[in-house]
Amino acid sequence: MEAEQASLELTVGPVAHGGWCVARHEGRVVFVRHALPGERVVAAVTEETARFLRADAVEILEPSPDRVVPPCPYAGPGRCGGCDWQHATLEAQRALKADVVAEQLRRLAGIDRKVVVEEVPGAPDGLGWRTRVQLAVRGDGVPGFRKHRSHDIQPVDACLIAHPEVEAVGAELREWPGAAGVEVIASTGGDRAVVVKPRPRRTVTVPDLDAPASILLDQGKGRTVPRRGPGVLRERVGDREFRVSGSGFWQVHPGAAETLLDAVLTFAAPEPGEWALDLYCGVGLFAAGLAEAVGPEGAVFGLESEEAAVRDARANLRDLPQARIERGRVEEALDRFQIERADVIVVDPPRAGLGREVVDRIASLEAPRVVYVSCDPATLARDLAWLAERGYGLADLRAFDAFPQTHHVECVALLVRG
Repeated sequence: MEAEQASLELTVGPVAHGGWCVARHEGRVVFVRHALPGERVVAAVTEETARFLRADAVEILEPSPDRVVPPCPYAGPGRCGGCDWQHATLEAQRALKADVVAEQLRRLAGIDRKVVVEEVPGAPDGLGWRTRVQLAVRGDGVPGFRKHRSHDIQPVDACLIAHPEVEAVGAELREWPGAAGVEVIASTGGDRAVVVKPRPRRTVTVPDLDAPASILLDQGKGRTVPRRGPGVLRERVGDREFRVSGSGFWQVHPGAAETLLDAVLTFAAPEPGEWALDLYCGVGLFAAGLAEAVGPEGAVFGLESEEAAVRDARANLRDLPQARIERGRVEEALDRFQIERADVIVVDPPRAGLGREVVDRIASLEAPRVVYVSCDPATLARDLAWLAERGYGLADLRAFDAFPQTHHVECVALLVRG
């Protein structure tokens, strides 16, 4: 059949990882977006493979009691691909994410565990939380968001999940000739920045904006160059200020950094005098908390591969001489720096997770406690299975709704040896 033209009447089953629900048609699995478990829908097929179909629910015949009207006019089939669950209540969204985490743990790690996804303070209605927003730009300079699984761009005049200080810049309402992408940042320290990614061999024309913001040019591979204003932003967590260069990594929900730091330190339980590792340490959020806890008699060793993040981390931790930050990939740097033991290890890898090589190397350090921060429940569960083979069991897990209206969820897991 022609995948783009087929319509199916389906009874929707359980949620699946990635913002889908699972249905079946004539024995084949159908992954359906814009639906909720238990609904009866008409779905338009968008993709067909030998094993399954993908489809969008375009008509709701029997709605779930958890269904609501999406607050954003750009949410829905064929429109912006940024939000997955605007058609569900926040309570239902968190229950769906909890089901996904539990299913991944059960299927990939053999762990049967009830999961609760907790609200992150700062966005009670699930809107206005995203402090870093990336816009794609069409060839004619018009910005917008990519449609789901597509290079097509949906122009927008506003983003409802964007923080008000991001929206104050007015980037969506301008044209950006010569740009391939535009990232708008509003830091918790009160700074605004616009990071512009030029098209190859093109000069970017930066329009006048509605609110003051630094302008930076993205040179690729994590490097940004200030064009107007400072090249760093200030982020605040409790009494400590962190600097972040340009579009360097920082949690996009204004309450996430403090929430995750509290969870990590609770699980890690660092004691004065202990030796802690912070792997994939970014600009030093967890390393700072660990260093304060282990005190001058202890030590923290942080590893990060991004050069700008290493510079930021060293600046952010300059008042904590017990903390040392080095640049390198975990796969090789633990050997290069002759790390042979640790009392506690914190890891916060990218979405791809740790991987087998890093799991084996971490396990060889025989730390009593490993705290794993993850933004992807599938790679988390895979790595937990490998850690279990090396003697580390899951002692506790918390999940946080750091990305309301989307399928993403942040998890913090405590693993103990033996």
